[in-house]
Amino acid sequence: MNILEIILALVAAILAITLHETAHGFCALALGDDTARKAGRLTLNPLAHIDRFGTIVLPAILAIGQLVTIGRIAFMFGWAKPVPVAAWKFRDPRRGMMVVAAAGPAANFVLAWLTAVLLRLLPPLGETVAFAIGTFADSFILYNLVLGLFNLLPIPPLDGGRIMVGLLPEKAAMRWAQLERLGIVIVLLVVFLLPAVLNDLFGIHFDPVGAVLNDLLPRVFDTVLWLAGYDQNA
Repeated sequence: MNILEIILALVAAILAITLHETAHGFCALALGDDTARKAGRLTLNPLAHIDRFGTIVLPAILAIGQLVTIGRIAFMFGWAKPVPVAAWKFRDPRRGMMVVAAAGPAANFVLAWLTAVLLRLLPPLGETVAFAIGTFADSFILYNLVLGLFNLLPIPPLDGGRIMVGLLPEKAAMRWAQLERLGIVIVLLVVFLLPAVLNDLFGIHFDPVGAVLNDLLPRVFDTVLWLAGYDQNA
């Protein structure tokens, strides 16, 4: 991967994350909560959505650690600053939070589809321009799909966990919501730490989340291309 490809991939990732967070804020505003607007989060400026540790420190540690140990970056993980939402401003707080949570992944899937459609409709371009646009579009589609699918995991504080709170019966929803107090620790433990420890120390391959995403992502990618009008048999 050359410098141009790295830059384009980085821009695509930042834009996908920014639009994901902005979608939460606009959805909350549509439902009657202007907290995100007052906090300056209804913006495409990525600086407004940066979390110092989740957006900068952790990805840097992961990147440096992988480059030092295996000589390449095999995976990355991080998060943006959560969009503030005042659920009590919604007519139905639990359902309102569920809709706001779903808005982020929904935006990612729509953006992936729109990008595929626009890429198909572009007229013939010069080789360099076509390469740059194609590289950015491929990365943008991929990052949006990964971001959307990952956030749909039903683990608090991911969007899927908050959607579960809106779907479960009230008592079960209250118990499920309490898991959010552990925050990102649950995600790091279940998705990354536990599979790595079991595999490295005990030789046990345990990565259900990774297996689901790895199996699902190619299917969703193909579906997005099909919905955009690409001939999958060509």
